[in-house]
Amino acid sequence: YEPEKFTPATIEFVDIAGLVKGASKGEGLGNKFLSNIREVDAVVHVVRCFENDDIIHVEGSINPARDIETIDLELILSDIEVLDRRIDKTKKMIKADKKYQSELEFFERVHEALDAGKPARSFDFDEGDAEQQAVLHEMGLLSAKPVLYACNVGEDDLMEGIENNKYVPLVAARAKEEGARYIPICAKTEEDIADYSPEEKKAFLAEMGIE
Repeated sequence: YEPEKFTPATIEFVDIAGLVKGASKGEGLGNKFLSNIREVDAVVHVVRCFENDDIIHVEGSINPARDIETIDLELILSDIEVLDRRIDKTKKMIKADKKYQSELEFFERVHEALDAGKPARSFDFDEGDAEQQAVLHEMGLLSAKPVLYACNVGEDDLMEGIENNKYVPLVAARAKEEGARYIPICAKTEEDIADYSPEEKKAFLAEMGIE
């Protein structure tokens, strides 16, 4: 089959600044961050997995697990506020129609998971219940969005082997725990080769042993 028009798939990436503790309460760029992330379909969370004394980390140390938890906590706190309003609304609806009882029980289970610090994307849905997933999606919970963790490693890791990086396994474990995925990248190297010619890029990849 040869269509008259070929339209390649496209992905729009939105660069969203990081956030600090208290973002869900408006601290730092909190409100803007939450507003921006609410509009995306999925999240690529760039996590620092390299050491460099010249690039100071806002927390003063390198700990990708902590950094992920900081983001997740703010998203979870925002989701809890949304869920609280939905639960209150559902309780009022039950007074008129008991059919909403199962929906209330579902919301309360999700709320319990969020209270335990677990993102909505890791929630254990009832087997085969697509309706529950649809309801959660319709609510637009931030911690329910699919996540890809991009482990930003150092240039030395590319030469010495990413398997020797002590931080990537921490991200891998977190990703496995919540059903997410991860991928190691080196933003510094990507930046350096962005302006290379096709021939230079090919030579660079060959030097790195990448086809």
